[in-house]
This record gives sequence, structure tokens and C-alpha cells, in this order.
Amino acid sequence: MNDMTNSPSPMNQMGKFRRSWLLFKSSVSVMVRHKRLLVFPIVTAVLTAVIALFFLAPMVLLPTGYSFTQAGHWNALSHSLFRHSPGGAATVTGAGAIYLVFLYFGSMFLATFFNVAFYNEILAALSGQPVSIRRGLSFAGTKLMPILVWTLFAGLVGLIIKALEERLNFLGRIIARLVGLAWSIAAIFAIPVIVREGHTTNPLHILRSSASKLKRTWGEALIGYVGLTFGNFLVGIGSVLLLGGAAVVSIALENYWIIAFTGLVWLLGMIVLAYVTSVASQIYKGALYLYASEGVIAEPYNKEMLDQAWKTKRD
Repeated sequence: MNDMTNSPSPMNQMGKFRRSWLLFKSSVSVMVRHKRLLVFPIVTAVLTAVIALFFLAPMVLLPTGYSFTQAGHWNALSHSLFRHSPGGAATVTGAGAIYLVFLYFGSMFLATFFNVAFYNEILAALSGQPVSIRRGLSFAGTKLMPILVWTLFAGLVGLIIKALEERLNFLGRIIARLVGLAWSIAAIFAIPVIVREGHTTNPLHILRSSASKLKRTWGEALIGYVGLTFGNFLVGIGSVLLLGGAAVVSIALENYWIIAFTGLVWLLGMIVLAYVTSVASQIYKGALYLYASEGVIAEPYNKEMLDQAWKTKRD
């Protein structure tokens, strides 16, 4: 007879979502205590834009015989990157392919670099230390080789999966997407691993270490992200109802400023919600990583909350 305690039940599932909500509230409390965690992604986004403009400038300002404000300049740039056939189809030139690959890996390197800096400060905050944007960026600067190697490895995997999706039949594309999903899940702790185990430059070690942490916390990690998404879904439904009510009132009163103002507040609110949820999910992932890899229970989490994340095998 099967042990009933091992079978899932609606109460158990509700308990998981309740724990996910508690974990989310704990993550938000970390943000409240360390407000620079909310500023960090904005700073890195600005730095990324500045660096991207620096690398895009040589191409944009390439001499073409036209002023860069003239349409002829941009047409000349387009022809240098893409070969246009009489039928209207465009193929990438050799120079264009090199430039696009450079942009692809360059953008991935920047994203990885700033994520390493961000996670260094997330883990510092979870350890009770103050958050420092400068320290995070300086730390990432000491991990350039692991960041570069992981960028090349992850970028190549991404290109292979994308190529398979484009070249296979319908069933093959589904399989390729499942492979891509499995890759994304296995690499979920890759950035924290680089932060804590950045002495290695072997990308396979980084991937294996990330996957091993996921095996120990996969149940709560995934239910936590589902919980955050489900919470966003509920907020979205509520906000749509609010907009609908505002539209009805606007029509009834023939005052369309009501719906305009409500729509603006709704848009700003959804942007803020998405941003806060994104940062909270990163903090949550950092807390799970610390507990899975080092057995550290970061405040304001507690052992009971994080113990539910363990999924151990019995012999």
C-alpha cells in the first residue's frame, strides 16, 4: 500500500504557495532594509546603455559619403551588413555576421558581468552586510575570466538551440525548445556559483554546480517562481477590473480624464510591480543558493521556511 504521506494533496500544494508568499515577503523585507538593491539594476542598465553606445558608435559613424542624419547613410550601412536580393530577401554579409556575433556575445558578457556584480551584493545583503554598488562592480572585475568563459559557453549553447529550432521540423522544434528550457533551468544558479566558486574557469563545472544546487531545492525554487508569477497574474486581473470600472465611470460621467489618469497610474503601477518582483526573485534565488550550498539561513528567512525547499532522495 502506498504511503499516503508521500502523495501530493491540495493542502500540500496550498502550503507550498503559502511558503512561496512568505518567501516573497521576506525578499521584499530585504529590499526595504537594503534599498540600494533596487537602485543597482537601474545603474547597471544605464552603464550597459553607455557601453553599448560606445561599441555601436564606430558602425553608426562609419564614413559613407553621407551625413549620419541623411537616409543615404543608413542605407549604406544596411547594405554593408545585409545583402539584398532582387526578390526582397536579405542575407547577412560576412562583415555583418561578424558584427552581429560580436554584439551578441558582447551583450551577453555585459549582462553576465553586471549580474555577477548584483549577486555579489545580494549575497552580501543576505549575510547582513551593507550593499555597495562600487564594491559589486569591483568584485565582478576580479571574475573576468570565469565571466568570459561562461559567456562564450552559454552563448554557444544558445546559438545551437536557436539553430536547431529554425532548421528542424515541427516535432524537432518542440524538442529543441524543451532542451532550451532544461538548459535554462539547469543554469539557474550559474551566476551565484560564479560569485562563490569563481576560482574555476570550467563552464561545465559551473553548470554542474548549478544543477546540483537545483536538485536540492528544485521543488521550492520552481513553486516560488510560479507563486510570484501567479501573484502577478492576480494583480493583473484586479488591475484590469479596476480599469474596466474606471472606463464605466468615465463614460457615465462623460469625463474621460478619469480613464486617462487611471490608465497612467495602472501602467506605472505594473512597471513598478514587475521591477520589484524581478528584484525579489533574485533575492529569493540568492537565499536558496546560500542554504543549498553553504547551509546558511539568511535573515529574515528561517530554517522552517527553507527546510521545505529540500527534496532529498531516500535509499
